[in-house]
Amino acid sequence: MPILEAHDVSKQYKLSEQVTISALTHVNFHADRGELVAIRGPSGSGKSTLLHVLGGMDRPTSGEIALDGQPLSRLSDRELTLLRRRKVGFIFQFFNLIPTLNTEENILLPLLIDGKRKTQCLPRLDEIVSLVGLDHRRQHRPEQLSGGEQQRVAIARALIAEPSLILADEPTGNLDSAMGLEIIELLKRLATTYAQAIVVVTHDPRVAEH
Repeated sequence: MPILEAHDVSKQYKLSEQVTISALTHVNFHADRGELVAIRGPSGSGKSTLLHVLGGMDRPTSGEIALDGQPLSRLSDRELTLLRRRKVGFIFQFFNLIPTLNTEENILLPLLIDGKRKTQCLPRLDEIVSLVGLDHRRQHRPEQLSGGEQQRVAIARALIAEPSLILADEPTGNLDSAMGLEIIELLKRLATTYAQAIVVVTHDPRVAEH
């Protein structure tokens, strides 16, 4: 069974009684374990809207999204929040790190929000920090890190709860080309290591080639 499935998904925004914008029209899509998938398209084509719908941050106007076989339309808002927290990791272009927290604290944040104690999480933290190459930056705050290192923190934070699905919105858009390709190579390794589905929105054809 695919980790992620979209069946005939459409999303419309009603701007007024006379004006309706169709952001997505009859999208069918699936992503399997260990697969890295790129979504490409020009600005305004609905890429980010699709990512938000796939991750349960927004509901489609019609159609169905299923994550690990669970139809999202059957979930209450609270159930959807818990599913996002535990089964979906998000990576953003601008990192979205908490500036007052160090690397370890930023990475652990999803687990602490979910009620876990830090001592419970330390073995997983050690594993993820080592995997993304940040052992020497554990106590540094975001302002003390390079852009590539900040994105690695964001990737580690997305991985820490062992989600089935990683959604990345232009994860290389704020990095130079060499660092961007390094981040994509890291995501490819992670998809294989943890048998996750990773969906990447990008406008960069070099990223999509991977």
